[in-house]
Amino acid sequence: MLFNELKLDRRILDAVAKEGYTQPSPIQRQAIPPAIEGRDILGCAQTGTGKTAAFALPILQRMTCNAGRGGIRALILTPTRELALQIEQSFRAYGRYLKFRVGTVMGGVGITPQKEMLEKGVDILVATPGRLLDLNAQGVADLAKLEFFVLDEADRMLDMGFIHDVRKVIALLPPKRQTMFFTATMPPEIVRLTKTLLSNPVEVAVTPVSSTVDLTEQSVYLTDKVKKPELLIWLLSSDLLAGSTLIFTRTKYGADKLAKRLKKSGIDALAIHGDKSQGARQNALDSFKKGRIRALVATDIAARGIDIEDLPYVVNYELPNVPETYVHRIGRTGRAGKKGVAVSLCDFDEKEYLTDIEKLIKKKIRVEEDNPYPMEVFVKSPPKVPQPRPSRRK
Repeated sequence: MLFNELKLDRRILDAVAKEGYTQPSPIQRQAIPPAIEGRDILGCAQTGTGKTAAFALPILQRMTCNAGRGGIRALILTPTRELALQIEQSFRAYGRYLKFRVGTVMGGVGITPQKEMLEKGVDILVATPGRLLDLNAQGVADLAKLEFFVLDEADRMLDMGFIHDVRKVIALLPPKRQTMFFTATMPPEIVRLTKTLLSNPVEVAVTPVSSTVDLTEQSVYLTDKVKKPELLIWLLSSDLLAGSTLIFTRTKYGADKLAKRLKKSGIDALAIHGDKSQGARQNALDSFKKGRIRALVATDIAARGIDIEDLPYVVNYELPNVPETYVHRIGRTGRAGKKGVAVSLCDFDEKEYLTDIEKLIKKKIRVEEDNPYPMEVFVKSPPKVPQPRPSRRK
């Protein structure tokens, strides 16, 4: 199937062609036709499957065919600032030959320019939940005439504690609208939300969460927790990780600490996480994309929305305690038919996580035998028994 078979406006097809797209991805083939017909969509797909175009193209098509009711016509709700900016860029690219106004509102930056933008008017709004609610309370983000609503990365909204804000946003929307709901996993609370949000949806699912890209070479180094920094530095200094590397940690503090350790060792690195300002996050991401820094250390939440073509290496500095997260992480590499490398550093306390990951992906991850550190670190040293102090009595 080609894009010109999807009944899209010629101007949209020209914009898609300018982006270099010829054939729609599986989720685009499944979602775009029913979405153009006005059906609600329930999509289960992970990052990198092309889901942004799966909802952006039918929204642009339907807006082109219908005059609309004025005001904000389409709302895309997303969990992170990086993803919001990425979605805005996609709408601008796909709608380059149309006259729709696209805007983004998000926390971490000044609210005044966003108020001024909304007062001038936008057709398509990309937003993070908290900032949208703030602007709505101030009377500048009226959603009463909304026609299209997209909830993107719904499971990450749940992980980040945004689910209550999401429900508040939904309460502001008109009941008559088209809704598209995208998530990578379906935990029980997300299932309950879909039942209240969607009306007889078309369900589309691609790249099951338990699958990992065949072209991604996966391996694990067994090491002691205290030796992880030296092991990572050794890997980055060798031919094993000889290019741009995205490194995952569990915590914001851990990301900052590791980035400082790498810089001290002569490896250009920056950290990206939710506590950093939007300017700092964007600077780190731009520096990584343009090759000005060698490594980007990120938390899982901040990494949503990081879409980098030809990323050769991903490192799990700390294994995730949710096995599905491992699949999302390594999905950042090995894209578009190109090879990728995913390396994990596993300490004694994470061995259970490794077992869970292997059960999910239904394969054993190769253990690297040329670990410069001894394998016996998995044998915990016996606790030191305090010796009684010698008596001072003579």
